[in-house]
Amino acid sequence: MGGKGWILLVVAAVPGWVFASASACDGPDFQTLLQPAVIRSAVLPEARAYWLNQRLLQWPKAPKDAEGAAPSRFKLYYSATAALQFTPGAPVTGADAALSLDRSAEKVAGFNFIESGPRLRVRDADVDSLPALHRSQVLLVQETADGAALAATYLQAPGALDDRYGAAAETVDDLGVHPQARSTGFKLWAPTAQRVALCRYAGGRSSSVAEMPLAFDAVTGVWSLRAPGDLSGQYYTYLVDVIVPGAGLVRNRVTDPYSISLTTDSARSYVADLTAARLKPVGWDTTPRPQRIRHSTDMVVYELHVRDFSINDATVPAARRGKYTAFAESRSNGMKHLKALSEAGLTDIHLLPVFDIATIPEKGCKTPVVPNSPTSAAPDSEAQQAAVMAVHASDCFNWGYDPLHYGAPEGSYSSDPADGARRIIEFRQMVQALHRANLRVGMDVVYNHTSSSGQRPQSVLDRIVPGYYQRLDAKGTVERSTCCDNTATEHRMMAKLMIDTAERWARDYKIDSFRFDLMAHQPRAAMEALQVRVNAAAGQVVPLIGEGWNYGEVENGRRFVQASQLSLNGSNIGTFSDRGRDAARGGGASDNGADLINKKGWLNGAAEGPSAEAMRTADMIRLALAGSLRDVELLTGTGDKKRLAEIDYAGQPAGYASQPGEVVNYVDNHDNQTLFDINVLKLPLDTSHEDRARVQILGAALTAFSQGVAYFHAGIDVLRSKSLDRNSYDSGDWFNRLDWTYRDNGFAAGLPPKADNGAAYAMFAPLLANPAIRPRPADIDWTRRAFLDLLKIRASTPLLRLSTTEAVQARLSFPGSGPAQNPALIATQLDGAGLSGAGFKAVMLLINVSPEAQMLSLPASPGAAWPNWRLHPVHRSVMAADRRAAQARFAAGVFSLPGRTAVAFVVE
Repeated sequence: MGGKGWILLVVAAVPGWVFASASACDGPDFQTLLQPAVIRSAVLPEARAYWLNQRLLQWPKAPKDAEGAAPSRFKLYYSATAALQFTPGAPVTGADAALSLDRSAEKVAGFNFIESGPRLRVRDADVDSLPALHRSQVLLVQETADGAALAATYLQAPGALDDRYGAAAETVDDLGVHPQARSTGFKLWAPTAQRVALCRYAGGRSSSVAEMPLAFDAVTGVWSLRAPGDLSGQYYTYLVDVIVPGAGLVRNRVTDPYSISLTTDSARSYVADLTAARLKPVGWDTTPRPQRIRHSTDMVVYELHVRDFSINDATVPAARRGKYTAFAESRSNGMKHLKALSEAGLTDIHLLPVFDIATIPEKGCKTPVVPNSPTSAAPDSEAQQAAVMAVHASDCFNWGYDPLHYGAPEGSYSSDPADGARRIIEFRQMVQALHRANLRVGMDVVYNHTSSSGQRPQSVLDRIVPGYYQRLDAKGTVERSTCCDNTATEHRMMAKLMIDTAERWARDYKIDSFRFDLMAHQPRAAMEALQVRVNAAAGQVVPLIGEGWNYGEVENGRRFVQASQLSLNGSNIGTFSDRGRDAARGGGASDNGADLINKKGWLNGAAEGPSAEAMRTADMIRLALAGSLRDVELLTGTGDKKRLAEIDYAGQPAGYASQPGEVVNYVDNHDNQTLFDINVLKLPLDTSHEDRARVQILGAALTAFSQGVAYFHAGIDVLRSKSLDRNSYDSGDWFNRLDWTYRDNGFAAGLPPKADNGAAYAMFAPLLANPAIRPRPADIDWTRRAFLDLLKIRASTPLLRLSTTEAVQARLSFPGSGPAQNPALIATQLDGAGLSGAGFKAVMLLINVSPEAQMLSLPASPGAAWPNWRLHPVHRSVMAADRRAAQARFAAGVFSLPGRTAVAFVVE
């Protein structure tokens, strides 16, 4: 229409349409009830205006009144049958009614990200019309005094919905399904729905046995039903009749956002009471949580994928491989491995997503036939990745960062996805088995996005309350800065869903800690509220850690105070620190091309020579060893004594945390190349097998010797490789393998999948084809044993796990720092005087990254004898893995370390 992109919407009324029937319960998931009859433009309407609260609206940059023309007016037109018709220059038709709006100068907190424009207010006389309006098609229209429309837009309604119905976040504590002896309650928050009905099924695949309408509560926006009888073991869906902008009035058949469990491929929600005895494995209530930590800094975490753990473990029965129940195989190679880690000092297994996942087929997933003969699949062949990627969309593997239902266990890890009870019981068996191995269980959660939105089949939230749960841009389009369809946890009921389901995991599944994907896309306030709830649910502190990366539409607090690195001071919520990670590995997480080789890290070349760059890198390593704490001081390579917050890191304070528990130290995790693989790219080609294993242990030592939370990627201790894959989220079992026989680390398994790695094939191929790089079983086993020794050293003293900044400031120092430093040798000294249970009077941690022996001289104290520094008892043991470390010496104030060695000395 005149090049302005407006849509002509015409809807014919359909009187007497039927709300629900048996055929509706068994029919399609989506049905149009009333839709525009004529759409003269392919451009969908935009939602540029915002409801700020129940009464106030704002239309950023709305068209101004034409010069010399009479002032225009603004109206809200609405239609319960989606019959609105807008044509520029003509009156709006098809409306049930219209509300006149007045200009307003009132201010509302929380909308600073909106550009300026007319602010409008609903008149007092029209307040009672607002509930009906929110369940209708609504257009905000600018028109002339005689009613000719000039411009129109849909509105983004979360501000009004939160203001009117958001009290449900505090007052309604029983959303979802709740079976009791004589009746079963159902509750769904759907304030914009015109009607909601329950479809009930006796089984996961059977036809519906009943359709029952729910009643609407105008105060909370909740639809509810109490059905007769205990319906435990049955299944249900909802029919939701709701206006969808651009689509009209539709009927969506959807599962419950609060689903406890589901049937195959999440088609139906499951009725269950999680306290029921039949859903608990034997001994569930009496199996205690491990009591291994007093502070979050006591956590030593191993990040593990459920399927990776056992899919290749021949000591697990075939039917249990890749499943929850593999963890209950106490004599399997995998569980023996985890138990050894536990006994050495590992405290937590953090599971990659185990909530209900959208992209793993729960029935009939395919197993690729990967060529593995030397002639058909050489180490540098494309054949392996071609076979994997041919079925990647339908195979049994995915990392799982695509949530479908936040509060229900994933079905592909269950022995029978069709049985809603099996997921619950077997998930609990997994947790119970890990607890019995004295390992706490952490859970990776992804509340920052959903797998889908809008009217797409795997959209749940947006098909119940369109436009509410997702974060929208200025045009009303779903933001996707997280990779997928962003959620809006700043909205009260999305925050409630996050908090309620996290509470469920902590209470009903005994989850001991949480790791939040892209946590900075969530408000700090929501995370702190969640912390209170999960602590209460577990009866103990449940540590929270997450990715605090500051970017996207929420960057720098644009929409709210974020749960980001620089915004969590004082919260004791931990964020992953890229400071030490990048200094150790070299470059950054987004590197490509020649940068993957040329940007060296402290572990693989940056420490060579006394250059200013080498000193800056070494200082960043020291900063990481000090927990990236803002107020700790360091004598830098320039000769300046600085607070760590005064050291620059890409334009940000390098030291950013106020307490050690707010930092998570790591050198690799599921993202990007593994530590072994990044070192394949950066270490000299002639680096020996033995030294590649040593560099791996030096990287692990940086984490083990740092203040803060210690976080390790599963397989770091067995030289895990993904054949150089930079992003193995959908690379199948082949490129994500773990071998608990310690014979194969996964390197040289072929060129990794082309989509994320193809541009580097010319660089990768000769490395994969080089037999001198692939480790031998002896190298893998040595690394495993040396890693266990690192865990034992960290566990031996709380000096490596200090819980307050004051303690770190008082007890930690860096001998050998400053302008005269040797950047290849870093030392951390910890004073144990007066610390109960310290175990040692002092600890000296030294890491020599050079291939050559190095020395560190301590400054003399006139008249004072040198402390009696001895090798740590772990190094002195006949069982010590690193016999080279036993060659380290202290004499006359000088420490001598062999090349590529991490050593702890103590004063006993």
